[in-house]
This record gives sequence, C-alpha cells and structure tokens, in this order.
Amino acid sequence: MSEAAVEAVALEKWYGPLPAVRGISFTLGRGEFLTVFGPNGAGKTTLLRLLCGAVAPTRGSVRIAGEETRGGEGEWRRKIGLLSHQTFLYPGLTAAENLDFYARLYTLPGRAAAVGDALASVGLWERRDDRVRTFSRGMQQRVALARTLLHDPEVVFLDEPYTGLDPHAAATLRGVLERLRDGRRTVVLVTHNLAQGLELADRVVVQVGGRWVSDEPRSAIDAARWEETYTDRVAAAV
Repeated sequence: MSEAAVEAVALEKWYGPLPAVRGISFTLGRGEFLTVFGPNGAGKTTLLRLLCGAVAPTRGSVRIAGEETRGGEGEWRRKIGLLSHQTFLYPGLTAAENLDFYARLYTLPGRAAAVGDALASVGLWERRDDRVRTFSRGMQQRVALARTLLHDPEVVFLDEPYTGLDPHAAATLRGVLERLRDGRRTVVLVTHNLAQGLELADRVVVQVGGRWVSDEPRSAIDAARWEETYTDRVAAAV
C-alpha cells in the first residue's frame, strides 16, 4: 500500500449512553477512493466529522498524512477538504466573494485565478457575481463543492454530495468526482446513491449501527447484484 493518507485506530464516539461510531479501524493509502454506504442513523456523518477533526473521539485516534488530529490546529487541516450538509457559505456575498474569502484564509497565491477555476469546475463561472442567497439549494451545493476543493486538498471528505442536485448538477458533480480519482488525492464519500458510489469507489464499506459490517475492494463486488447485496447486509446487521 502507498503512504497512508488517513488512519483511524479503534475509533469511537458516544453521546451519553448512545454509540454513534464503535470500534472502527482502517488505513487509506494515498489516491484511494473509499465509499461508505449505510442506512440513516448508521453514524456515517459522525464518522466523517471524526475523520476531519470537527468532533473529538470518545476513544481512539485519527491521523491525516501521519499527523494526529487530536488537539486542534495543525498542518493536517490544510490538507483536507470537507463537503457537509452545511455549505459554510455567506448568503449575502456573491459566489466569487465567498470563495475569495476562503482563498484569503488559506493564503492562496493567485486568488482570482483559483476562484475562477473552482467556479468553472462546477459550472458556475457565469454566476460568479450573483449573491449566494439567490441560488437554489443545488447551486449552493455546487459552490460549497468549489469551496471544498479550492485549496487543492490532499484528502477530501464528502457527505451526501448529491443532496438537492438536479440531473444536470448531478452530472457536473460526477465529472468533478471522477477528476478527483487522479491517483494523488484520497477521497472518502458517504452516499445513499448505490450506483454512483459503487462506480467511483476503489474500496466499499457498509456501516450499520456505528460499525463496519463489510469492507472490501470494489473489484470483489458484483455491480448487477449490489443493491440486493447491500440490502441483505443491512438487514443482517440490524
């Protein structure tokens, strides 16, 4: 395996007596694309938040490119990008102004070019001067994706990125995700979209009740039977 990009060791998160993530350990090499499937309430979003340092684990640890995330700030933060259910956009600013704000936070050189390239990549260059509050939910999701990738992160975490997207926007997203499979960038995708998630993945996980009930390479999965297989695995684990 190539140099580890993401490492989780005995990762757990409890909210009082309720477990959201239980005993998850894994390593992702650089360039791997991991898709995590699971029913609502399986703890998938909590897992992503643990991996990107948004919440602290109850037990266990996470390393990004060899650096432990516990303890707050570190160089590892500049190496990750997160697309979550929150867009983290300012509705009163234009699409370009939002991205320029984040470009300043990351002290990116050539901010204008970086912002322009990011908006073009999600098909919103022509709407760059429109305020985000005038955008549909799907368009805001596309700006949020541009924000996620603006600083060219080494590790990308995506939580249900297809939410709110119309067919055209979903096709644009698919193109962006395919470009992320460049052998350099590591991606963790959480999705209910069984077909798209499987097609993009190198490695496929099913999470139920905070645990991984299966973890296997995409090459071991029969795509024609994947929906049936997934359903059976969830039912057996509940």
